[in-house]
Amino acid sequence: MTARPPWYRRAFLALRCSLKLRLVMVFLLLAMAMSFTFISGVQKAFAVGWREAARPLLMDYVDHLAADVTAGGRPSIERAQALTQRLPLTIDITGPEVNWRSHPDQQRLHWRRDRVRQPGPDQDGTDWGNDEDWQQLLQRTTADGHRLAFGVDEAVFDRRPRLVGYTLVALLVLTLLAFLYVRRLLRPLDDIRQGALRFGAGRFDQPIPVRHPRGPDELGELAATINTMGQDIQQMLDAQRALLLAISHELRSPLTRARLNTELLPEGAEIAVQREALLRDLGEMARLISDLLESERLAGRHQALSREPTDPVALARDVIDELTITQPAARSIQLHAPYRLPTLPLDQIRVRLLLRNLLDNALRHSTGAPRAVELRIRALEAGQGIELEVRDHGPGVPDDQLPHLAQAFFRPDTARTRNAGGVGLGLYLCRLVAQAHGGTFAVRNAHPGLAVTVTLPSAP
Repeated sequence: MTARPPWYRRAFLALRCSLKLRLVMVFLLLAMAMSFTFISGVQKAFAVGWREAARPLLMDYVDHLAADVTAGGRPSIERAQALTQRLPLTIDITGPEVNWRSHPDQQRLHWRRDRVRQPGPDQDGTDWGNDEDWQQLLQRTTADGHRLAFGVDEAVFDRRPRLVGYTLVALLVLTLLAFLYVRRLLRPLDDIRQGALRFGAGRFDQPIPVRHPRGPDELGELAATINTMGQDIQQMLDAQRALLLAISHELRSPLTRARLNTELLPEGAEIAVQREALLRDLGEMARLISDLLESERLAGRHQALSREPTDPVALARDVIDELTITQPAARSIQLHAPYRLPTLPLDQIRVRLLLRNLLDNALRHSTGAPRAVELRIRALEAGQGIELEVRDHGPGVPDDQLPHLAQAFFRPDTARTRNAGGVGLGLYLCRLVAQAHGGTFAVRNAHPGLAVTVTLPSAP
C-alpha cells in the first residue's frame, strides 16, 4: 500500500491540475498586488507632499493646543486634563516644577524614548535620529522652561484587530464568490469533456449542451464545433456501415453460386485437393459476410432480440459439442458450472454465437499450452444474471492492445498470420451481443493466457 502524499503536495497537485483554482489564485494575487501598489503609492505621495501641505497646518494646530494648555506662561494640568477628555490626544509635561502624563499606561512615542547613548556636553541623553521633524511638529516649550509633547491616544485604534478580522472575512467571502463565478464560467468544460468521452465511445445521440446558443461565448462555440465534428463522424460511420452492408448483401449471391459450381465439379483425385481448398475459402468468406451482417444488425439503434427462457449450462454444453465436430481440440474444454442455474431470457442464437466465438478464439491461441481452455459459468448475486468467463493459457496479448481487442477488424500483432487469427470480428461480435443483452464485456491478461468475462443480466 503506497503512502499518502503530504497535504501540501496534494494541494499543489490540485492547484496544478485545476484551471479554476489557478484562475482564482491569479485574480487574488492581482487584487492584492493592485491594493499594495495603490496603498504604497498613496503613502509615498503623502510622505512626499505632507511637508508642503500638512506641515504648516499641523504646526499651527499644535501651537493652539499648547496655548490652551498653558496659563500665564505655565502649563496647567487642569487644562491639559480637560483637553485630553475632549480630544483623542496624549500630553506629556516635563519641566522643573510640573511632570505629568495624561496616559501613563501607554508607552512613550518611539521618538520620545531614550536611546542607549552617552550624552555629550551639548546633549541631554536623547537621540532623536530621523525624528527631528516630529519633535518640531509635536513638541513645544513654554516660557518657564516646561516641555509639552503631544501625541494621539492609542485607545482610538482599539478596534483595529476587529477591523482586520472583518477585512479577512470579507476577503475570504470575495474569494469564494470569485471561485464560484469562475466555476460557473468554466462549467461548459465539464460538459465538453463528457461529450468528448461519449463521442469517443461511439455514442453520438446526445450532443454537448450549448449555453446561450443564439449568442454563445468562446466555450459555447467550442462545444458547437465539437457537436458538428461528432455529427460528421457519425455520418461517416453510418456511410461506412451502409457500404459494408451493401457489399455483404451483394456478395452473398455470387458466393452461393461459386460454392454450388465448386460442388458440381467432377469427382477426381487430381482436383479433390483444390476443390476442398476452394470450398474452405468460400465457407470462410460466407462466414465473414454473415458476421458482417450480424454485426450491423447488433450495432444498429433498433436491434431486436428474440428472448426466450434459456438454460445457460445446457446451451454451453451444446456449443462445445458442436465445436468438437469441426475441431477435435474442443473435447478438452473444461466446463466449470453449478449443477443447475435459473433460466434466463436470452437470445439463444446470439448467445450461441458469443460462446462459439469465444471458445474458438481461445482454442486458436491455446496451441501447445500446458492446460486446456476453461469455461466458467457463475451466478451473479441476488439472481441478477450470470457471468461467463473463457480463459486460455496461451501467450496472452500485450497490455497496450487490450483496449482494442473488441474493436472491429482489429487483430493483435501475435495474430497477424492466417493460421493464428481471423479477420478481427469475433470479439467485436461478442461485445455487441453482450451489450445488446444489457450486459458487459471485459478482457484481461490472466498470466498466462487471456480471460474474457461477459455478464448477462436476468432482466432486459
